[in-house]
Amino acid sequence: MNGFITDIEKDTLDNNFFRRVLYTARNSQLVVMALKPGEEIGEEVHEGHDQFIRIESGEGEVVLNGEIHFVKDDFAVVVPAGVRHNVVNTSNGWMKLYTIYSPPEHKEGTVHQTKEDALREKH
Repeated sequence: MNGFITDIEKDTLDNNFFRRVLYTARNSQLVVMALKPGEEIGEEVHEGHDQFIRIESGEGEVVLNGEIHFVKDDFAVVVPAGVRHNVVNTSNGWMKLYTIYSPPEHKEGTVHQTKEDALREKH
């Protein structure tokens, strides 16, 4: 494919899967995510990946190297390689977000319907 064009806001808001890879290029990857109330992505560090996160709906916390930041609709977060990070949905509804990994983090076409599915695949 010679690139990828989509209505990212619609794709993000329509998604109810924990993680769904939309597109993988050689040097980056576009992923939509949905966190249930009280759910978190889980603390992680990408040693060789930068990550951009955009919150489309919901509110919560982003933790970067132990420092907690409040986020809500329309917030963007840049996570440089090597930074320990987590995203936590503290709202009563879904938190919908999309993220761009550079370089790609997940296998092309990955779909994790739930966080448990993602954790099973990691182990």
